[in-house]
Amino acid sequence: MRIALYGYGRMGKAIEAAALSRGHEVVLRVDSSNAGIPPVGADVAIEFSRPELAVTNMQLCLENGVPVVVGTTGWYNELERVRALVQATQGSLLWASNFSIGVNLFFRLNRTLAALMEGQAQYRAHIDEIHHVHKLDAPSGTAITLARDIDLRVKRYEGWALRTTGEAAEVPGALPIHSERIGEVPGKHAVTWAGADDRITITHEAFGRTGFATGAVVAAEWIQGRSGLFTMDDVLNH
Repeated sequence: MRIALYGYGRMGKAIEAAALSRGHEVVLRVDSSNAGIPPVGADVAIEFSRPELAVTNMQLCLENGVPVVVGTTGWYNELERVRALVQATQGSLLWASNFSIGVNLFFRLNRTLAALMEGQAQYRAHIDEIHHVHKLDAPSGTAITLARDIDLRVKRYEGWALRTTGEAAEVPGALPIHSERIGEVPGKHAVTWAGADDRITITHEAFGRTGFATGAVVAAEWIQGRSGLFTMDDVLNH
């Protein structure tokens, strides 16, 4: 499989290493010096750039008939535009807020726990997330996905509220997310349900970028020969 990488920072280099270890070839590396170059000669593109560049890169890949796997976050308010692009080009795009297999299993645990909590009004939820200081968006796309999945299953929440300092606190109607950016922490997410008598917390902690990178390459392998808009749930379900 010949891969075009859009975004060649720390994550892009980790994806390259994962791809090479699985027998693939990186034929194009796009950064600020050659932005806008099409993925000619690639079987698939993997996009891990910046929020303001992501949709442009997706469009470039789709218009050139190259399937694209998107790990950049912070562009989700343009998801309907991207959906329309996929339909118009009859292309293939797979996006995820996190490509780690462990995190995607964690998403499923979060949805199950949230469904159980719908009938337990004595518990209130909050999310804590920590990332390295180079991460541009806060809260993380992973934290937003966790919050969205709780929101969809628990009627007492509508949306989320960001807390960047101090402890996550109760916000009427909104699910609190406490975000921190510390050193080189790869990523840690915790969902806590606390009541007067006890507390339940589920946590995912990454030890490095390898899990995210490998998941992105697995997604790129999976999307070959498929058309449409997909997520990591589709990958795990097959």
